[in-house]
Amino acid sequence: MSELNATAAALLGLLHDGPATGGQLVSAARDRFGSFFSVTRSQVYRELPALADAGLVRLGKQGPRSSQQYVVTAAGKKAFKSWLASEPGPDHLRSPLILRLVHANALTVRQRTALIDSAKRIYAEEQDAHKAAVKAAEDPYAKAIAEFGVARAKAVLKLLDAIPIS
Repeated sequence: MSELNATAAALLGLLHDGPATGGQLVSAARDRFGSFFSVTRSQVYRELPALADAGLVRLGKQGPRSSQQYVVTAAGKKAFKSWLASEPGPDHLRSPLILRLVHANALTVRQRTALIDSAKRIYAEEQDAHKAAVKAAEDPYAKAIAEFGVARAKAVLKLLDAIPIS
């Protein structure tokens, strides 16, 4: 593995907290990264063997129901730190909502209304969750990320208000 992709780096970062199974990594990614960086179960189970083949993780203890723990190696820690220090390049936004809004003129008024109302509920809940995370954050990095989450949700809600229904 010559250069880490973002998913591999995310897994190595999570494994710095200690050994984990694929399922535990999926859950930890959802908890730690929220809506900013999605990691699917299939991505995790595709990346872990590649990371093991590259010597960046090793197999740990066998868990319940034949689950397999993975442990980050010294080479994995070094690769992760190198990835952290490298130029991140541009962010790529992949939003199914925004993709739908781009094509919203193809929807009926009823469909457009349902889409926007649903999205408003989701982003209002997300904004509330990020506000709570800001209050609960003890780590200045976690607090800054949560504040970004509040601003992002607010921006999406503003966008939704600007979309014509009729």
